[in-house]
Amino acid sequence: MAHNYKNAKADLTATTATTLYTCPSATTAIVKSILVSEDSGNADTITVTLTDSAAAVFSLFKVKAISANTTVELLTAPLVVEESEVVKVTAATANRLHVTASFLEVS
Repeated sequence: MAHNYKNAKADLTATTATTLYTCPSATTAIVKSILVSEDSGNADTITVTLTDSAAAVFSLFKVKAISANTTVELLTAPLVVEESEVVKVTAATANRLHVTASFLEVS
């Protein structure tokens, strides 16, 4: 069994859902951290979803407030992402938020 530590990053330059991470085939990922940084000096909100292999969408954070010029850790416990599942992030306003996720892939 291989264990690989990785990260995924997104600069949310639009207000459409942006794929942050897709779990590869024959892999399970343990997401340890999802950091959101607001860098424009304006408060904003973020929505985070998990789409499963059957294309069902589950809300992880619905319109989560991010204060101006702050960084927020969204997770309080690890998140397990299974094969083919997709973590997506959506900003309420373009060009304000950066997102970084840290995870362990086990294959």
